[in-house]
Amino acid sequence: MHPLDSTTARRSERTLQFALFLTSVAWFLASDTVAAHAARGISERFALHAYRPLLTSIFLLFLLAVGFSILQAIARRPSSMRQVLGLPKRPTALREWELGAVLGWGLVVLAVLPMALAGTLNIQLWMRPRAFSLLILNLVTLAAAALAEEVAFRGYAYRRLIEAIGPVAATIGMSLLFALGHILNPGATWTSTLVTMLAGLMLSVAWLRTHGLWLGWGLHFAWNASIGIMFGLPVSGIIDFASIVQTRTFGQLWLTGGDYGPEGANWTVIVLLIGIAILVRITRDYAWHYTYVPIVAAGYPMEAPPPAAHVAMEQMAQQTIPAAAVSLVQILPSTPQTRSAADEPKP
Repeated sequence: MHPLDSTTARRSERTLQFALFLTSVAWFLASDTVAAHAARGISERFALHAYRPLLTSIFLLFLLAVGFSILQAIARRPSSMRQVLGLPKRPTALREWELGAVLGWGLVVLAVLPMALAGTLNIQLWMRPRAFSLLILNLVTLAAAALAEEVAFRGYAYRRLIEAIGPVAATIGMSLLFALGHILNPGATWTSTLVTMLAGLMLSVAWLRTHGLWLGWGLHFAWNASIGIMFGLPVSGIIDFASIVQTRTFGQLWLTGGDYGPEGANWTVIVLLIGIAILVRITRDYAWHYTYVPIVAAGYPMEAPPPAAHVAMEQMAQQTIPAAAVSLVQILPSTPQTRSAADEPKP
């Protein structure tokens, strides 16, 4: 292929991938609206108000799976549903999820620990049977919501953007979109927007290091569940997930995050930077197994054809000299051999 043709083909491929990215973002926005309306209608029709967030996440996941599969078919890249969603089947999937969950839980503990030491937490326990049923429901809801957000922001659209503009620019762009997606949450501030962007960056690194959403899904779920359920604090400004443990904070905004929760605290910025460094460290083996591209030997053929004049001379010699004469060639020395090999050389 001519170099100019190769460059044109690469540009066309990048243009296609960027168009798929824009289409997938538009599909996500439409699906989010449809899922919210459908969940609201069903919850009101059957008096399932507590299940409304869970229904919204399930409907959104379904719509994303359908839409992204159609886009993949249009791009003529047949893939399984798991591949389209970014959840490849592999033996380390559960271990990756667990590793992400441990990391998410640890980072939340690190973020909340200074609040506890400063005495800024007012904790109340609600031990009625209703609280335990809500605990299970909230865990399932947060798991589904975390997966839906990962598929939307680090799944199909993110991969298309990587192929269009490269991993660095795509990671920055998706992290900004992730932050903008939370900017209208209750109690959002500039600090919370920065924290959310760093969280998006960390989750994007989880994808880049494993080429799957398993680790990022576990991290995202454990982060939200630890804040909202274990500590009873607001999750991105939403207080609906506290059940047994219900906590209020008072004190400096840079430490507590106020009504937005720990994700609005300045201290959480440092926690997330530490988390990114830890994430890179603990995913070395996964990065080697799942992102390593083997080096394939390549080059240019070196078998140069003989010159035309040489070929003509060989053909002429075969025609003029008998085959018996050319079957054995003896090369005589250019200097006389007047002594034996055993004789001493003369000075």
